[in-house]
Amino acid sequence: METLPIILMLLGASVLSVILFRRLNLPPILGYLLVGALIGPHTLNLLEGLAGAHYLAEFGVVFLMFSIGLEFSLSKLIAMRRIVFGLGLLQVLLTLAVVTAVAVALGLPWQAGVAIGGTLAMSSTAVLTKLLSERLELDAPHGREVMGVLLFQDLAVIPLLILIPSYSQSPEQMAMTMGIALLKGGALLALVFLLGKHFLGRWFFIVAHGKSAELFVLNVLFVTLGLAWLTEAVGLSLALGAFVAGMLISETEFRHQVEEDIKPFRDVLLGLFFVTVGMMLDVALVLSNLGAVLALLAALLLVKFALVYSLSRAFGAMSGAAMRSGLWLCAGGEFGFVLLSDIGQYAVAPQLSVQVVLAALVISLFLAPFIVHYSDRLVLRFAASEWLMRSLQLTTLAACAMATEKHAVICGFGRSGQYLARFMAHEGVSYLALDLDPDRVREAAAAGENVVYGNVTRRETLVAAGISRASVLVISFIDTRAAEQVLRHIRELAPGLPVVVRTTDDKDFERLQRAGAAEAVPETLEAAMMLASHALIHAGVPINRVLRRIRQTREARYRSLRGFFHGESDHDENARDGEEARLHSVSLAAGAYAVGRTLSELAIEGCGVEVTAVRRRNIRALEPSPETRFAAGDVVVLLGVPGALATAEARLLGG
Repeated sequence: METLPIILMLLGASVLSVILFRRLNLPPILGYLLVGALIGPHTLNLLEGLAGAHYLAEFGVVFLMFSIGLEFSLSKLIAMRRIVFGLGLLQVLLTLAVVTAVAVALGLPWQAGVAIGGTLAMSSTAVLTKLLSERLELDAPHGREVMGVLLFQDLAVIPLLILIPSYSQSPEQMAMTMGIALLKGGALLALVFLLGKHFLGRWFFIVAHGKSAELFVLNVLFVTLGLAWLTEAVGLSLALGAFVAGMLISETEFRHQVEEDIKPFRDVLLGLFFVTVGMMLDVALVLSNLGAVLALLAALLLVKFALVYSLSRAFGAMSGAAMRSGLWLCAGGEFGFVLLSDIGQYAVAPQLSVQVVLAALVISLFLAPFIVHYSDRLVLRFAASEWLMRSLQLTTLAACAMATEKHAVICGFGRSGQYLARFMAHEGVSYLALDLDPDRVREAAAAGENVVYGNVTRRETLVAAGISRASVLVISFIDTRAAEQVLRHIRELAPGLPVVVRTTDDKDFERLQRAGAAEAVPETLEAAMMLASHALIHAGVPINRVLRRIRQTREARYRSLRGFFHGESDHDENARDGEEARLHSVSLAAGAYAVGRTLSELAIEGCGVEVTAVRRRNIRALEPSPETRFAAGDVVVLLGVPGALATAEARLLGG
C-alpha cells in the first residue's frame, strides 16, 4: 500500500473507533489502542514500511507533556504541597518498591521491575479530571487527593523517561549517564528559568501585538518544539523540553490562549501515539497468557487501592474519602503507555512481560469509569463511618433549612452565588446555599453566611435543603449535565418549584428548558446588554430609550419577565399603555367553558395572547402544554395587549 491510502485508512479507522467509544461513554484512548492492535504487525500488519508514523507519534507525547507543564505553577504546587509531595510521592515510591520486589522474585532484573513499577504507578489524568469535573467533586476531600497524586505522577514521568533508556547500559555506564543527565538537566533548567521566564513573556507580548492567529500558533509550535529539540540536543528527552516550555508559558498571561491553540495538535498526534502503542499489542500472545493478564490486573487494582487508602488514612482522611481516593486512582493511565513504549523500544523487560503489562493497562483503563461510577455505592457498603458522616451532613443541612419558609436554595456558592446571596439578603429574602468546597463553606459560614456543605446532584441533599418549602432554586454554577441532574430530582420531588439556571450562552437553552428550568440566564447575553447600554449612553442616546430597549430585549428573551400585572397607577407611567403587553389572571369557576377542555381545543393563541402559567391547587406549572386540560378552580395567567386579553377571557369563560 502507498503512504496516502495508509494514512486515510488510519484516519478513517480512528474516527469510527472514537465515535463508537464516545457513544459508549468510554475514553477515546481505547479506540486508538484498538485501531493500533488491528492494523499492527501482530494482526493485519497494514503499516509495514511506514516507520515515519512512529517518529511523528512521539510528538504526541511532546505536546501532552507541554499541556501538563501548562497546568503546573509554583503557587499551585505550594498550595497542594502536602498532598503532592507527601501522598503523591509515597504512592509512586511504594508502588515502585512493591512491583520491583515482585519482579525480582519472579526472576526479572531489578531494572525491569523499576520500569514496570513506574508504568503501573500512573493513573489517568485525562479520564479522572474529566470525571471529577462532571461529578462536581474537584473540591471534595477525595477530589483534592486525586488531583494532588495525579500532579506528582505527571512530575514523576520526567525522571522515569530519562532513567529507562539508561537501563540498557552497564551499571557503571548507567550511573555515569544518570549523573551527566542530572548535571545537564540542572544547568539547562536553571538557565531556562533564569533567562526564559522574563524573555518568553516579552516575546509572546511582541507576537501577540501582531494580531494574527496564525502567527500566534506558529510561535507556540516554535517555542514548544524548540525547547524540546534543545533538551534532546544535550542528551535529555524531547518530553522534558516540552514540559519546561509549558511551565514557562504557564507563568504568563497567554497561558489559556496557548492551551486552546495547542489542543488540536496535541489531540491528533496523541491519538497517533496511542495507535502506535496499540500496534505493540500481540493479541494472540495475550490470549495465550490470559491468566497472567487477569492476575496482574487484579493485583494492580487491589495493590494500588490498598496503598492509596492506607496513605490517605495516614494523612488524616476519613475512611470514606480514603476509600474513594483509592478507587479513583487504582486503574492505570496514559503515561503508563508512554513509559511502556520506552520499555519496549529499549528492551528493558522481556517481550512477554511487556505484553502482559500492556494488556492489563488497557483493561484497567476500560474499567476506570465503571469503578468511579460505582465508587459511592462501594464506599457506603464498606465504610462504616460514611453513613454517619452523610447523616451528620444531612442533619446539619436540615437544621439550617428547618426554620426557613419560602426561601431560595442557591446551588453553588462561588462568586455568582455569593453576589446572588447578597441581593437576596438586601431584599429580605431568606436563602440557603450549598457548596462542595469545604474551605469556602467554613469561611463563609464563620462570616455569618447561611451556607452548608452539600452535593446538590444528590436527591437526599435537596430534600434536606427543604425544597418542598422553597420559593425558588438557583443553579449558580455552569455545568449543564449537573444542572440536568438537579432538574430531574426537582421534577420528581417538587414539580412546582421554579428553577433558574446560569449558563454560558444560549446553546443549552432549549435543553435546560426541556429538563424543566423556569429560566436559563446566559452570561454572554447579559454582558452584551450591559456593554450595549453603556456604549449607547456614551454615544448620546437618551438614557430612557436605552433602558426601554434593554427592558424589551429582556422581555423578549426571558419568559418570566414578559409583561407585568397592571394597576391604576400604571396608566400615568405609560403613554402607550394600550399597546403594551401585560399579564392578566383569569379564574375558572365550575361552569366556565374551558373546564374539561385542553389548551389546544380552546385555541387561545388565536386571540393573540399567550398562556404563560396555570395555577392549580397552589402549584404553578410554568410550561403549559397544548395537552394541558383545565379544571375548575384553575387560575390561568395570560400575556397580551388589553383587547386581546378581553377576547381570550371571554373564550375561557363563555366559549
